[in-house]
Amino acid sequence: MRLARRMWLASALLAALVGAAFVVLILAVSAQRQATEREARSKEVTTASLQLEKLVFDVETSFLGLTLTRSPTFLGPYRTALRELPSRLSTLDALASDDFRQRARARTLTLRIQEYVTDFVTPLIPILRESPGIARDNALAQEGRRYTDELRRLFREFRSAENELARAASRAAERRADLAVLVGLGAVTASTTLIILFGIVLSRSIGHRVRAVASGASRLAAGELAHRLPERGPGEIGELTRSFNAMAERLEQGRRELQAQNDELRESERMKTELVSIVSHELRTPLASVLGFTSLLLKRDFEPDTRRHYLGIVDAQARRLAALLEDLLDVQRIEREGIALASERIDLATLLDQQAQLYAAQSPNHRLEVALEERPLTMRGDPNRLAQVVGNLLSNAIKYSPAGGTVALAAERRGDGVRVIVRDEGLGIPADQQSRIFTKFFRGDAGATGITGTGLGLAVSREIVEAHGGRIGFDSDPGAGSTFWLELPSGLADTMTTKREGM
Repeated sequence: MRLARRMWLASALLAALVGAAFVVLILAVSAQRQATEREARSKEVTTASLQLEKLVFDVETSFLGLTLTRSPTFLGPYRTALRELPSRLSTLDALASDDFRQRARARTLTLRIQEYVTDFVTPLIPILRESPGIARDNALAQEGRRYTDELRRLFREFRSAENELARAASRAAERRADLAVLVGLGAVTASTTLIILFGIVLSRSIGHRVRAVASGASRLAAGELAHRLPERGPGEIGELTRSFNAMAERLEQGRRELQAQNDELRESERMKTELVSIVSHELRTPLASVLGFTSLLLKRDFEPDTRRHYLGIVDAQARRLAALLEDLLDVQRIEREGIALASERIDLATLLDQQAQLYAAQSPNHRLEVALEERPLTMRGDPNRLAQVVGNLLSNAIKYSPAGGTVALAAERRGDGVRVIVRDEGLGIPADQQSRIFTKFFRGDAGATGITGTGLGLAVSREIVEAHGGRIGFDSDPGAGSTFWLELPSGLADTMTTKREGM
């Protein structure tokens, strides 16, 4: 066979091998991407089911609270759940729609939840108000437990099935990736053999260039995806080196994409673990207090003052739980919908006075001082959101000053804006933690020192301030206290913008 024909046949074979490797690699990358998307979707489905389960058992908690105390104050979570259940059910049904079995499980869950809320809890609430004695009916309690036990079982089965779908997609992607590696190695090995044969036949003309290609293929097979060949040589040799470089570029790009996806998954897993750790820790103490004192009140008759004291503790811990839930929901709303701000003309001085009065009685060991150089301090903004920011800063100043001391709240005009300052004499912030202080769920050494919190307040506050067109920052010396400040423009437009950036 003539050299040209041999070269043509060998080149065709080489192209087929390389093409097969690319096809298998592309399929593997596609499968990996699909598995990643499936895992992300499964996390969304799991999150949606957990949120829905939370609402359902908010209804149960409200109903049990009403049954035990006959106090209508326990119906707050029940009413909130009634408002949110339709949207949560729709969200779960939409997320589970890509698998007919999960869709069927979601519909079963929906029917059981509607039966429990509509057919069992809702009709019994007015009956309990009119006839409190029915709360002692054992059959009623058993029927309630039957509903809730079935709902817990259905939620567990739903999440277990969703996790299995994600694992199945991951296993399929791994099998394709293994096949891609085998085919790729086979293609590289066959290509190297052909190139060596070219070198034997054409050693005097293009041998050193063929050897360079073979060496490059070996280095690529060893994992040096950044290796490139000089793009020179006659005819087909030049094309070979260019194809080789293109292949290496795509492989390197594919590896970068896979690495980026893996980094995102690891970060997502870390955030999920951190969230579960924080929430479980913050829930355990107030929940134990609520259950313990409620059990005491149910088992024994106390003097009115003692009973009122215990109920006060239960109320405080329940409010702590509600605040934790509100923080988590606030972060979720901001990430999903952004911050919708009202645009009202407000007196910031009055708002600061109100917040100072609210937090002044939070600790007898702290003295709260307010210094306002000018009254009124008028501006445009959302009063509720700005009160939330100031409240977060005052609450942190008190919490992170466990030894007591003075908490100073000041405000002044600065140019065409207003600057608000909150200063404490507390623990301060270590230098190595200051860059992460506005990061969601970051609490530094607070957990080790016994200071409660979720690490969400400052992250939410920054979003609110920046949505107003302002900025927030701090200065801190470890052991000497911290000074948090925020600057807000006083003359905002009548229509506030909505910020939709994730935190």
